[in-house]
Amino acid sequence: MGYKVAAFMSTPLLDLLTLRDACTGFARDAAREIMRIYAGDLGERTKADKSPVTDADHAAEAIIVAGLRRIAPGMAVVAEEEMAAGHVPKIDGTPFWLVDPLDGTKEFIKKNGEFTVNIALVENGKAVLGIVLAPATDILWRGVAGMGADRSENGGTFTPITVRKPPAAGLTCLASRSTAIYSQLDIWFAGNGLRVAEREHAGSSLKFCLIAEGKADIYPRFGPTNEWDTAAGQAVLEAAGGEVVTTDNKPLLYGKKGFGNPHFIARTKEAR
Repeated sequence: MGYKVAAFMSTPLLDLLTLRDACTGFARDAAREIMRIYAGDLGERTKADKSPVTDADHAAEAIIVAGLRRIAPGMAVVAEEEMAAGHVPKIDGTPFWLVDPLDGTKEFIKKNGEFTVNIALVENGKAVLGIVLAPATDILWRGVAGMGADRSENGGTFTPITVRKPPAAGLTCLASRSTAIYSQLDIWFAGNGLRVAEREHAGSSLKFCLIAEGKADIYPRFGPTNEWDTAAGQAVLEAAGGEVVTTDNKPLLYGKKGFGNPHFIARTKEAR
């Protein structure tokens, strides 16, 4: 790709844009390999934590991690499959990458198209750059802190996206296709005085992006997630004018011990 960006403590916008463009290329390269495997034998197996993994998870991660280490030598990369293999990098307060090469592996195995490639850059605990690509539809969302978010279909021109003002009739709520527990959500919505008009399911980090582009308003997640599951989507949503907070309304931050997330709510800022 020709990019060469050294590890840094503070990221100028110019560097972020350069990194964004490079990561866009890595995500697309990974997506092509994912779709090649999607068309044949997935190589499905089970990890030690009982979650599924496929050949596509490993192949996509290898492409992305190699690219990140080439453009930002010395910067830590926290990648899902490397973590599962016990390769845990040291995070010492400097910027680092979070990579989920195939978010929504269950959806990938079901072949419903709702899986994504996720690359995020974290600085001072915040996701400042995010790339989310849905290989099955070839839609790519990007966000850079302070520079907004955009979207491209089929490799075409990027167009800006922003969150919407929630409709007067009520919120459109998103839930995970594999983990939705509406009784729990109903209690939370009632307790917070929020009216929900529509409920929709979506897999992987697509939920963050649907809110970012104004097609939904809120995604509460009251189940376990890891930092690589959420960082890229959060960066896109926040760059588009939304927010991701914990249940006590504090920002969802990164670099936590064990890289696990608390429960959180992704939303437009008016959906509260």
